[in-house]
Amino acid sequence: MIPTPVNLRQRHLLVAALVILPLQVIAGEPADIRVGELSLTPTLRLSKAYDDNFREAAEPDNQSSWITTIAPALELAAQDRLNLYRLRYALDADIYHASHDDDNTDHHLDADAHLEFTSRHRLDLNAGYDRVENTADATSRAENDKYHTRNIGAVYGLGVESAAMQIELAADQEHRRYDNSGTLNQDKNRDTRSLSATAYYRLAPKTRALLEIGSSDFDYLSARTLDSVNRSYLAGVTLDATARTSGSFKVGREEKDFDDPAASDPGLTAWYADLTWKPRTYSSVRLTARQGIDEGSSEEQFVETRMAGLEWDHAWNGFFSTQLAVVRSKMDYANAANRHDETDTYRLGLTWEFRRWLSLDLGYRYRQRESNVDQENFERSLYLAGLNLNL
Repeated sequence: MIPTPVNLRQRHLLVAALVILPLQVIAGEPADIRVGELSLTPTLRLSKAYDDNFREAAEPDNQSSWITTIAPALELAAQDRLNLYRLRYALDADIYHASHDDDNTDHHLDADAHLEFTSRHRLDLNAGYDRVENTADATSRAENDKYHTRNIGAVYGLGVESAAMQIELAADQEHRRYDNSGTLNQDKNRDTRSLSATAYYRLAPKTRALLEIGSSDFDYLSARTLDSVNRSYLAGVTLDATARTSGSFKVGREEKDFDDPAASDPGLTAWYADLTWKPRTYSSVRLTARQGIDEGSSEEQFVETRMAGLEWDHAWNGFFSTQLAVVRSKMDYANAANRHDETDTYRLGLTWEFRRWLSLDLGYRYRQRESNVDQENFERSLYLAGLNLNL
């Protein structure tokens, strides 16, 4: 498998991604099919789940259903010396047996390239297209949120990776468009352009200090009062993956500057952490944390978000492993209700790898949100069993 370049958008969302807490884990390394100089890797995930509140709605509006998911994926990869290329397509088809109007299929297409021109110059390129439908926490209970995104990004690295100093320059552009009927969610259509520069200085063989400056420009098609620029100034450390502890931590300042002179421009102390500790080769503990400013909508100008997550993965033997995770998040909305949410998520997963090409997952997830806005409170339990098939 070739590594996926981490573009600017992915790097800023890396910590927040843990909130999703997927229950499925593909055990084992899929085999590939050689097609000339290319390698073709197909996978298939089949799962059955019971979700007692798939809309994440307050009572009495919560709905439950058995859900069947069929998720095939196909990856095409090639390597030319140190240059790596990857093209991947995946779809997730969900069938809601108690509410077939909510049946949907998500599509994901990604293309990545890692180019090493010399030992001092390297370039990661990435482009993607996603078409998604969300049933949980949708804007309207009458219709799921439906949208598609297109993004293209690049990260240029300068300096020998073993040298005392390196520099990374990153750029990313994303187009987000909602596909709902009428004017639903049209105020969320936007284009985002992001730039960042990061300088690294080696403190020890496995440790580097970093300084990072980033900027994200949000341009809305209709909700022009939300047009703004987010700027961040961060310092921290990064630990190489070969050490027992790996990951990065950075802290600094994040500010949002609205184009609208009447809007309030927020600022806060921002931090991002993604650290993994491996006391044994078969056991790992991952800590994630974030404080930052997220985008708003027609109901609020912006959202201040704080979250922390802890996950423990442990392989008891060559066939059986477990996953435990907990995440707490707090969100303050800049709106007339001064909405404040606190959300806790707990996850338990069990994986049996019967063969290299076949594994079974069992999982449970509990999610609860408490809000000062009554209709935003909910509890949700999800029970899942799934099969992962590889070549």
